[in-house]
Amino acid sequence: MKKISICLILFWGVIQVSAQKDSIYIEAKLSSDKKNLEVKQEIVYYNHSDKDLHTVKLLNWVSAYNRRGTSLVYRKLEDRNNDLHFAKAGQLGKLLELDIKNSENEIIPVTALSDENLFLPLKEALKPGESITLQLQYRMQLPDTKFTGYGTSGQAAVLKYFFIVPDHFDPDNISKRNYHDIEESVSFNTFWTVNFDIPVNSFVEGNLPQVQMNSFKGYLDSDPEFLISLSQYPSIKNNIDGSDIEVKFGYNLKPEERQNLEFYLPLHLKFLKEKLGSLPESIFISDKFRAKEDFFGNNDITFWKFRFPLFTDAEKTDLDYFGIIAKKILDESVIADKEKDHWFKNGLKSYLEIQYLKKFYHDTKLLGMLPETKIFGIKPLKLFHASKVKLLDRYGLAYQYIMLQNLDQKIDEHFPVLSNFNDMAISSFETGSLFNYSAEKMGEAPFNDIVKSYVTKNSGKRINPEEFLTDLSAKNKSASYLSDFFKQKNRVDFKLKNIRKEDDSLQIKIAKNTNESIPVKLETETQEGEKKVYWIDTEENQRITNVSLPTSDNIYKVTLNSGYIFPESNYRDNFLYAKGLFSNAKKIKLKLIKDIPNPEYNEIYITPRVRFNNTYDKFLLGVNLKNQAFFDQKFLYSVTPTYSTGTGKLTGSGAVSYSIMPAESIIRSLTFGVSGAYFHYDYGLAYRKGSIASTLNFRKNPRSTVSRSIGASYNYFERDLSPKMIANNDYSKYNLWSLGYGYSDSQMIHEKSFSLSTQGMEDFNKITAEGFYRWEFAPKQKLSLRLFAGYFLRNNTRNDLFNYGISRVSNYSFSYTLLGESASSGLLSQQFILADGGFKSFLPGTVNQWITSVNVDSSVWKIFHVYADAGVYKNKDLPAKFIWDSGIKVRIIPDFLEVYFPIQSSLGFEPSFKDYAKRIRYTLVLNLGSIINAARRGWY
Repeated sequence: MKKISICLILFWGVIQVSAQKDSIYIEAKLSSDKKNLEVKQEIVYYNHSDKDLHTVKLLNWVSAYNRRGTSLVYRKLEDRNNDLHFAKAGQLGKLLELDIKNSENEIIPVTALSDENLFLPLKEALKPGESITLQLQYRMQLPDTKFTGYGTSGQAAVLKYFFIVPDHFDPDNISKRNYHDIEESVSFNTFWTVNFDIPVNSFVEGNLPQVQMNSFKGYLDSDPEFLISLSQYPSIKNNIDGSDIEVKFGYNLKPEERQNLEFYLPLHLKFLKEKLGSLPESIFISDKFRAKEDFFGNNDITFWKFRFPLFTDAEKTDLDYFGIIAKKILDESVIADKEKDHWFKNGLKSYLEIQYLKKFYHDTKLLGMLPETKIFGIKPLKLFHASKVKLLDRYGLAYQYIMLQNLDQKIDEHFPVLSNFNDMAISSFETGSLFNYSAEKMGEAPFNDIVKSYVTKNSGKRINPEEFLTDLSAKNKSASYLSDFFKQKNRVDFKLKNIRKEDDSLQIKIAKNTNESIPVKLETETQEGEKKVYWIDTEENQRITNVSLPTSDNIYKVTLNSGYIFPESNYRDNFLYAKGLFSNAKKIKLKLIKDIPNPEYNEIYITPRVRFNNTYDKFLLGVNLKNQAFFDQKFLYSVTPTYSTGTGKLTGSGAVSYSIMPAESIIRSLTFGVSGAYFHYDYGLAYRKGSIASTLNFRKNPRSTVSRSIGASYNYFERDLSPKMIANNDYSKYNLWSLGYGYSDSQMIHEKSFSLSTQGMEDFNKITAEGFYRWEFAPKQKLSLRLFAGYFLRNNTRNDLFNYGISRVSNYSFSYTLLGESASSGLLSQQFILADGGFKSFLPGTVNQWITSVNVDSSVWKIFHVYADAGVYKNKDLPAKFIWDSGIKVRIIPDFLEVYFPIQSSLGFEPSFKDYAKRIRYTLVLNLGSIINAARRGWY
């Protein structure tokens, strides 16, 4: 009897626990135009916290679309997308009506329908484990799908995050949480019943089990998602080890794609079951999910009318859908807070991809079959190291690329502040590489067993990934470093110090720059290509490890962590030769064109150069020698000797720099550099420039568009002088020092910058301030405002060389790219540089005391703008003078090629002047770096 009582008590406990799952019942009616959704809803909500609740929070995330200034709009602007900011009223999403009642049919007041978080006061405190029933009736306008992929497109409606639901990741119901469109998790362990009333001839599909036409019911550990459209989309049924699994698609499949999927999906599912232990009965893939989770970097390269495939269509389908299916299964089976624990599922997805690539694409190259492409009978890409890089190397290379710019972030950084690139390179790739590193060290089977065990025991529960790391380190002590590793930006560097022969052994000295006990993979290779792998356990608080190997192994080369297997800060010191001319040294390799760096060599890039400098040097023919590959390095050098076709003389430039980039600091980089140049600034007149400079860039949030820097420099100049210049006692030699601060914010809508600098030499000191603001008041329509002020603290110069310019700049520091440095007439003299006064009309004179000016520019229609400039300046011993101008600007290539047509100015009505054609100005920026920086905005 006692045993029966105990069993009854245990059974009742199980019933109680299972009963404490929230349930949501929904009846939803979609309007015929698919723009409005009417909902009747019942929520049974349990207090899952350990304290009494006096309010319940419901998420009303359709309101994220209802106005400018929401977190969603701001995030889209960070991603360089202004569609939602400029959306029309009919495209927005908003809650139109809402009534909420409690179980006693009493109305619960709601403060504002536009709030994303609705805090409902409770009549009585809700104790832990107790439930409350809420009755909701509401109507909403769905947003356009072009903003996030969810909402309505007229032809279809995609419903996710629109139903008003509790936030299961905030059991205390106290924290505001806004929608960011990052596929954040909201609901789990909830029983859903959803019945739809949809337009005639429409179909509905979703990730809930469908019990009958337009009706869905079942438990979900993820958020519900539904697609209502005029088409019935395909599905593919698979049988894996006797279990039926249906994969449903929220989009149409091409016949070839379906055929490939029917072959590959069973392989994917079987592979994933072996690694994860179980599979869901149904998998629903939306078009948005496919675009977000497909394989990055396998798309064809298109140029003009040419198309260069990297992989076959079958391979692209295989690579794309393995990652898609893997992530979908993880989303359905693992309950994790996306904001805090994003790295766990993202890292497992990348780990599974690495395992899949090892098995089926082990020797496949990063560029696929592209290196085999022939041009005029040759394969030019075979000359590049990039053609030899494996597809598996992409995980380490992506981390290297962003880390070397010091724009990486720690793995456990909250997801909303991760940059788009770090979402991939850090949260996914770096974490997946570390999981794979541990798996290789301990064995893939034991690692997979830990993953399966952890996922199984946490089924239906919110995970704490720290527990996974604890389980991992308990099974393999060499993984104990991971917990701390994930909490900081890492700059771990293993280094082969030297190789010495002692008697019958080779003594290999390995150094590391951390006190953590991190294992290292050592690989030896003979001249015949025979390889052996050793795992070396390093000791905690011991930075030098000595390894002894027999000389009978005939070792020729030693490598640490080959194939970018571990996310190191520097792979260049992971290679040493034990024999030959380069024993204990790195080989030198000469290359023609910039490439993905090969860390085994000291690479010198020798690149032919042809460029137009100015009307005096004309075309420069030469060669550039540098060590900078596609990835940044701390130490850089570049030497470019050239032949000036305009003068028939040798010219050129060179620079050396070194950057200090602390991982965790207020400083992003501190760069010291020395440079020199020799070119011509007039017919028969050359200048020589030597510079010592330092730039301090402050740390920036990689998602932010704000950057700040301080720069200091010393420059020495020598100029050849003409007889007339000598007679006028012009400057042939002078020194300039400068110190400046710069701030810029290149965000969309409100772009702004500010700079403050001082410059001086023995004859003058001046201080200059400049502010710039550009407002996008309508799509592709902008208004810009520039303010400039300059003041000479001291001016004892012999001429106007160092004066502030009004409509022309004096390029005495040779820092501006002028096609005609000394041109006073002709087309080259009409080039305009937005500096100093910034006037477009040719207003005579320069300024030797002070000047203030304002430059305004506004869009009118398409590429046509109007501009106006006004200012006041004062020269010594003369009264202050007011000047102004106005005109029309044509933006042929915005910010790079623009033409100014002056209309009215202090000079009069300029189109009436006979020499009007000579008064037209233009800007021409030939700076590839500026174009690249503009293109990568929104990624980091």
